[in-house]
Amino acid sequence: MIRSVPTSHDSLLSRSKVPAVTLGFWVIKIFSTTLGETAGDSVSMSWLGETTTTATGWGYLIGTAIFFLPLLLLVLMQVRARRFEPWLYWSTMIASTTAGTTLADFFTRTLFTKTVHLDQTMSYLLGSIALFTCVLGMLIWWKRSLGSVSVEHVHGSRAEWFYWSTITFSQTLGTALGDFTADSFGDSTFLGLESAYVLGALVFVSALGVVAGLHRFSNTPRPVLFWAAFILTRPLGATVGDFLDKPIDQGGLDFSRPVATAALLVAMTTLIALIPQRAAARN
Repeated sequence: MIRSVPTSHDSLLSRSKVPAVTLGFWVIKIFSTTLGETAGDSVSMSWLGETTTTATGWGYLIGTAIFFLPLLLLVLMQVRARRFEPWLYWSTMIASTTAGTTLADFFTRTLFTKTVHLDQTMSYLLGSIALFTCVLGMLIWWKRSLGSVSVEHVHGSRAEWFYWSTITFSQTLGTALGDFTADSFGDSTFLGLESAYVLGALVFVSALGVVAGLHRFSNTPRPVLFWAAFILTRPLGATVGDFLDKPIDQGGLDFSRPVATAALLVAMTTLIALIPQRAAARN
């Protein structure tokens, strides 16, 4: 009997256009979320003046519009790609996290605070709840439409649109959740330093540790753990980004946002170039 040998075409069909979930994936993901926070703040706060006394609150919406155009174009390129391309994938991820940063700030700092006139903490809380509902709704819609939300099943344009839509909502949720957590700590200190951002980051590192423990020692469905970890890495990156660029009297290091963004971009570029990556195997 003559046995067929898989061709390069067969090999392509057995692979996804999203990366396998490895330790390297999570390292790059955390850097991308931190980069997205500082890049988003560079545009909405530094360039469009949302931290000045003359801020209108609409700079966050303008920033979102600026970032959503390249995000849409990159997602289209990702969907049309024939195989996993690390540089294209992570460029799309950065676009989603920067758009998520400014969109979350628009919800919590403009829509809920300046339009509905809620206090800042309540705005962060309601924003987090609303965005969590969006993420959960997207996952349910995806699951009911295609049968699985596992990355091993992300193939075909429809699944990819669900994947990137869920990612963008989760990036937006993570920003609001990170802001709510840091705001909840207020003037708390860590090792003698006033830094709600460090404490917030420790909360999310601990939560990720719990997810890792469940992955190792429980039978919790892997897609549930993946999306839980994916969501939690975003507020971790957001609190680290805020720690880097917020003023010292607010518990930050007061680094220049554009400089911090450039440094993180160089670091992430280096990681993408050095860390081995492969496409997720398709089921």
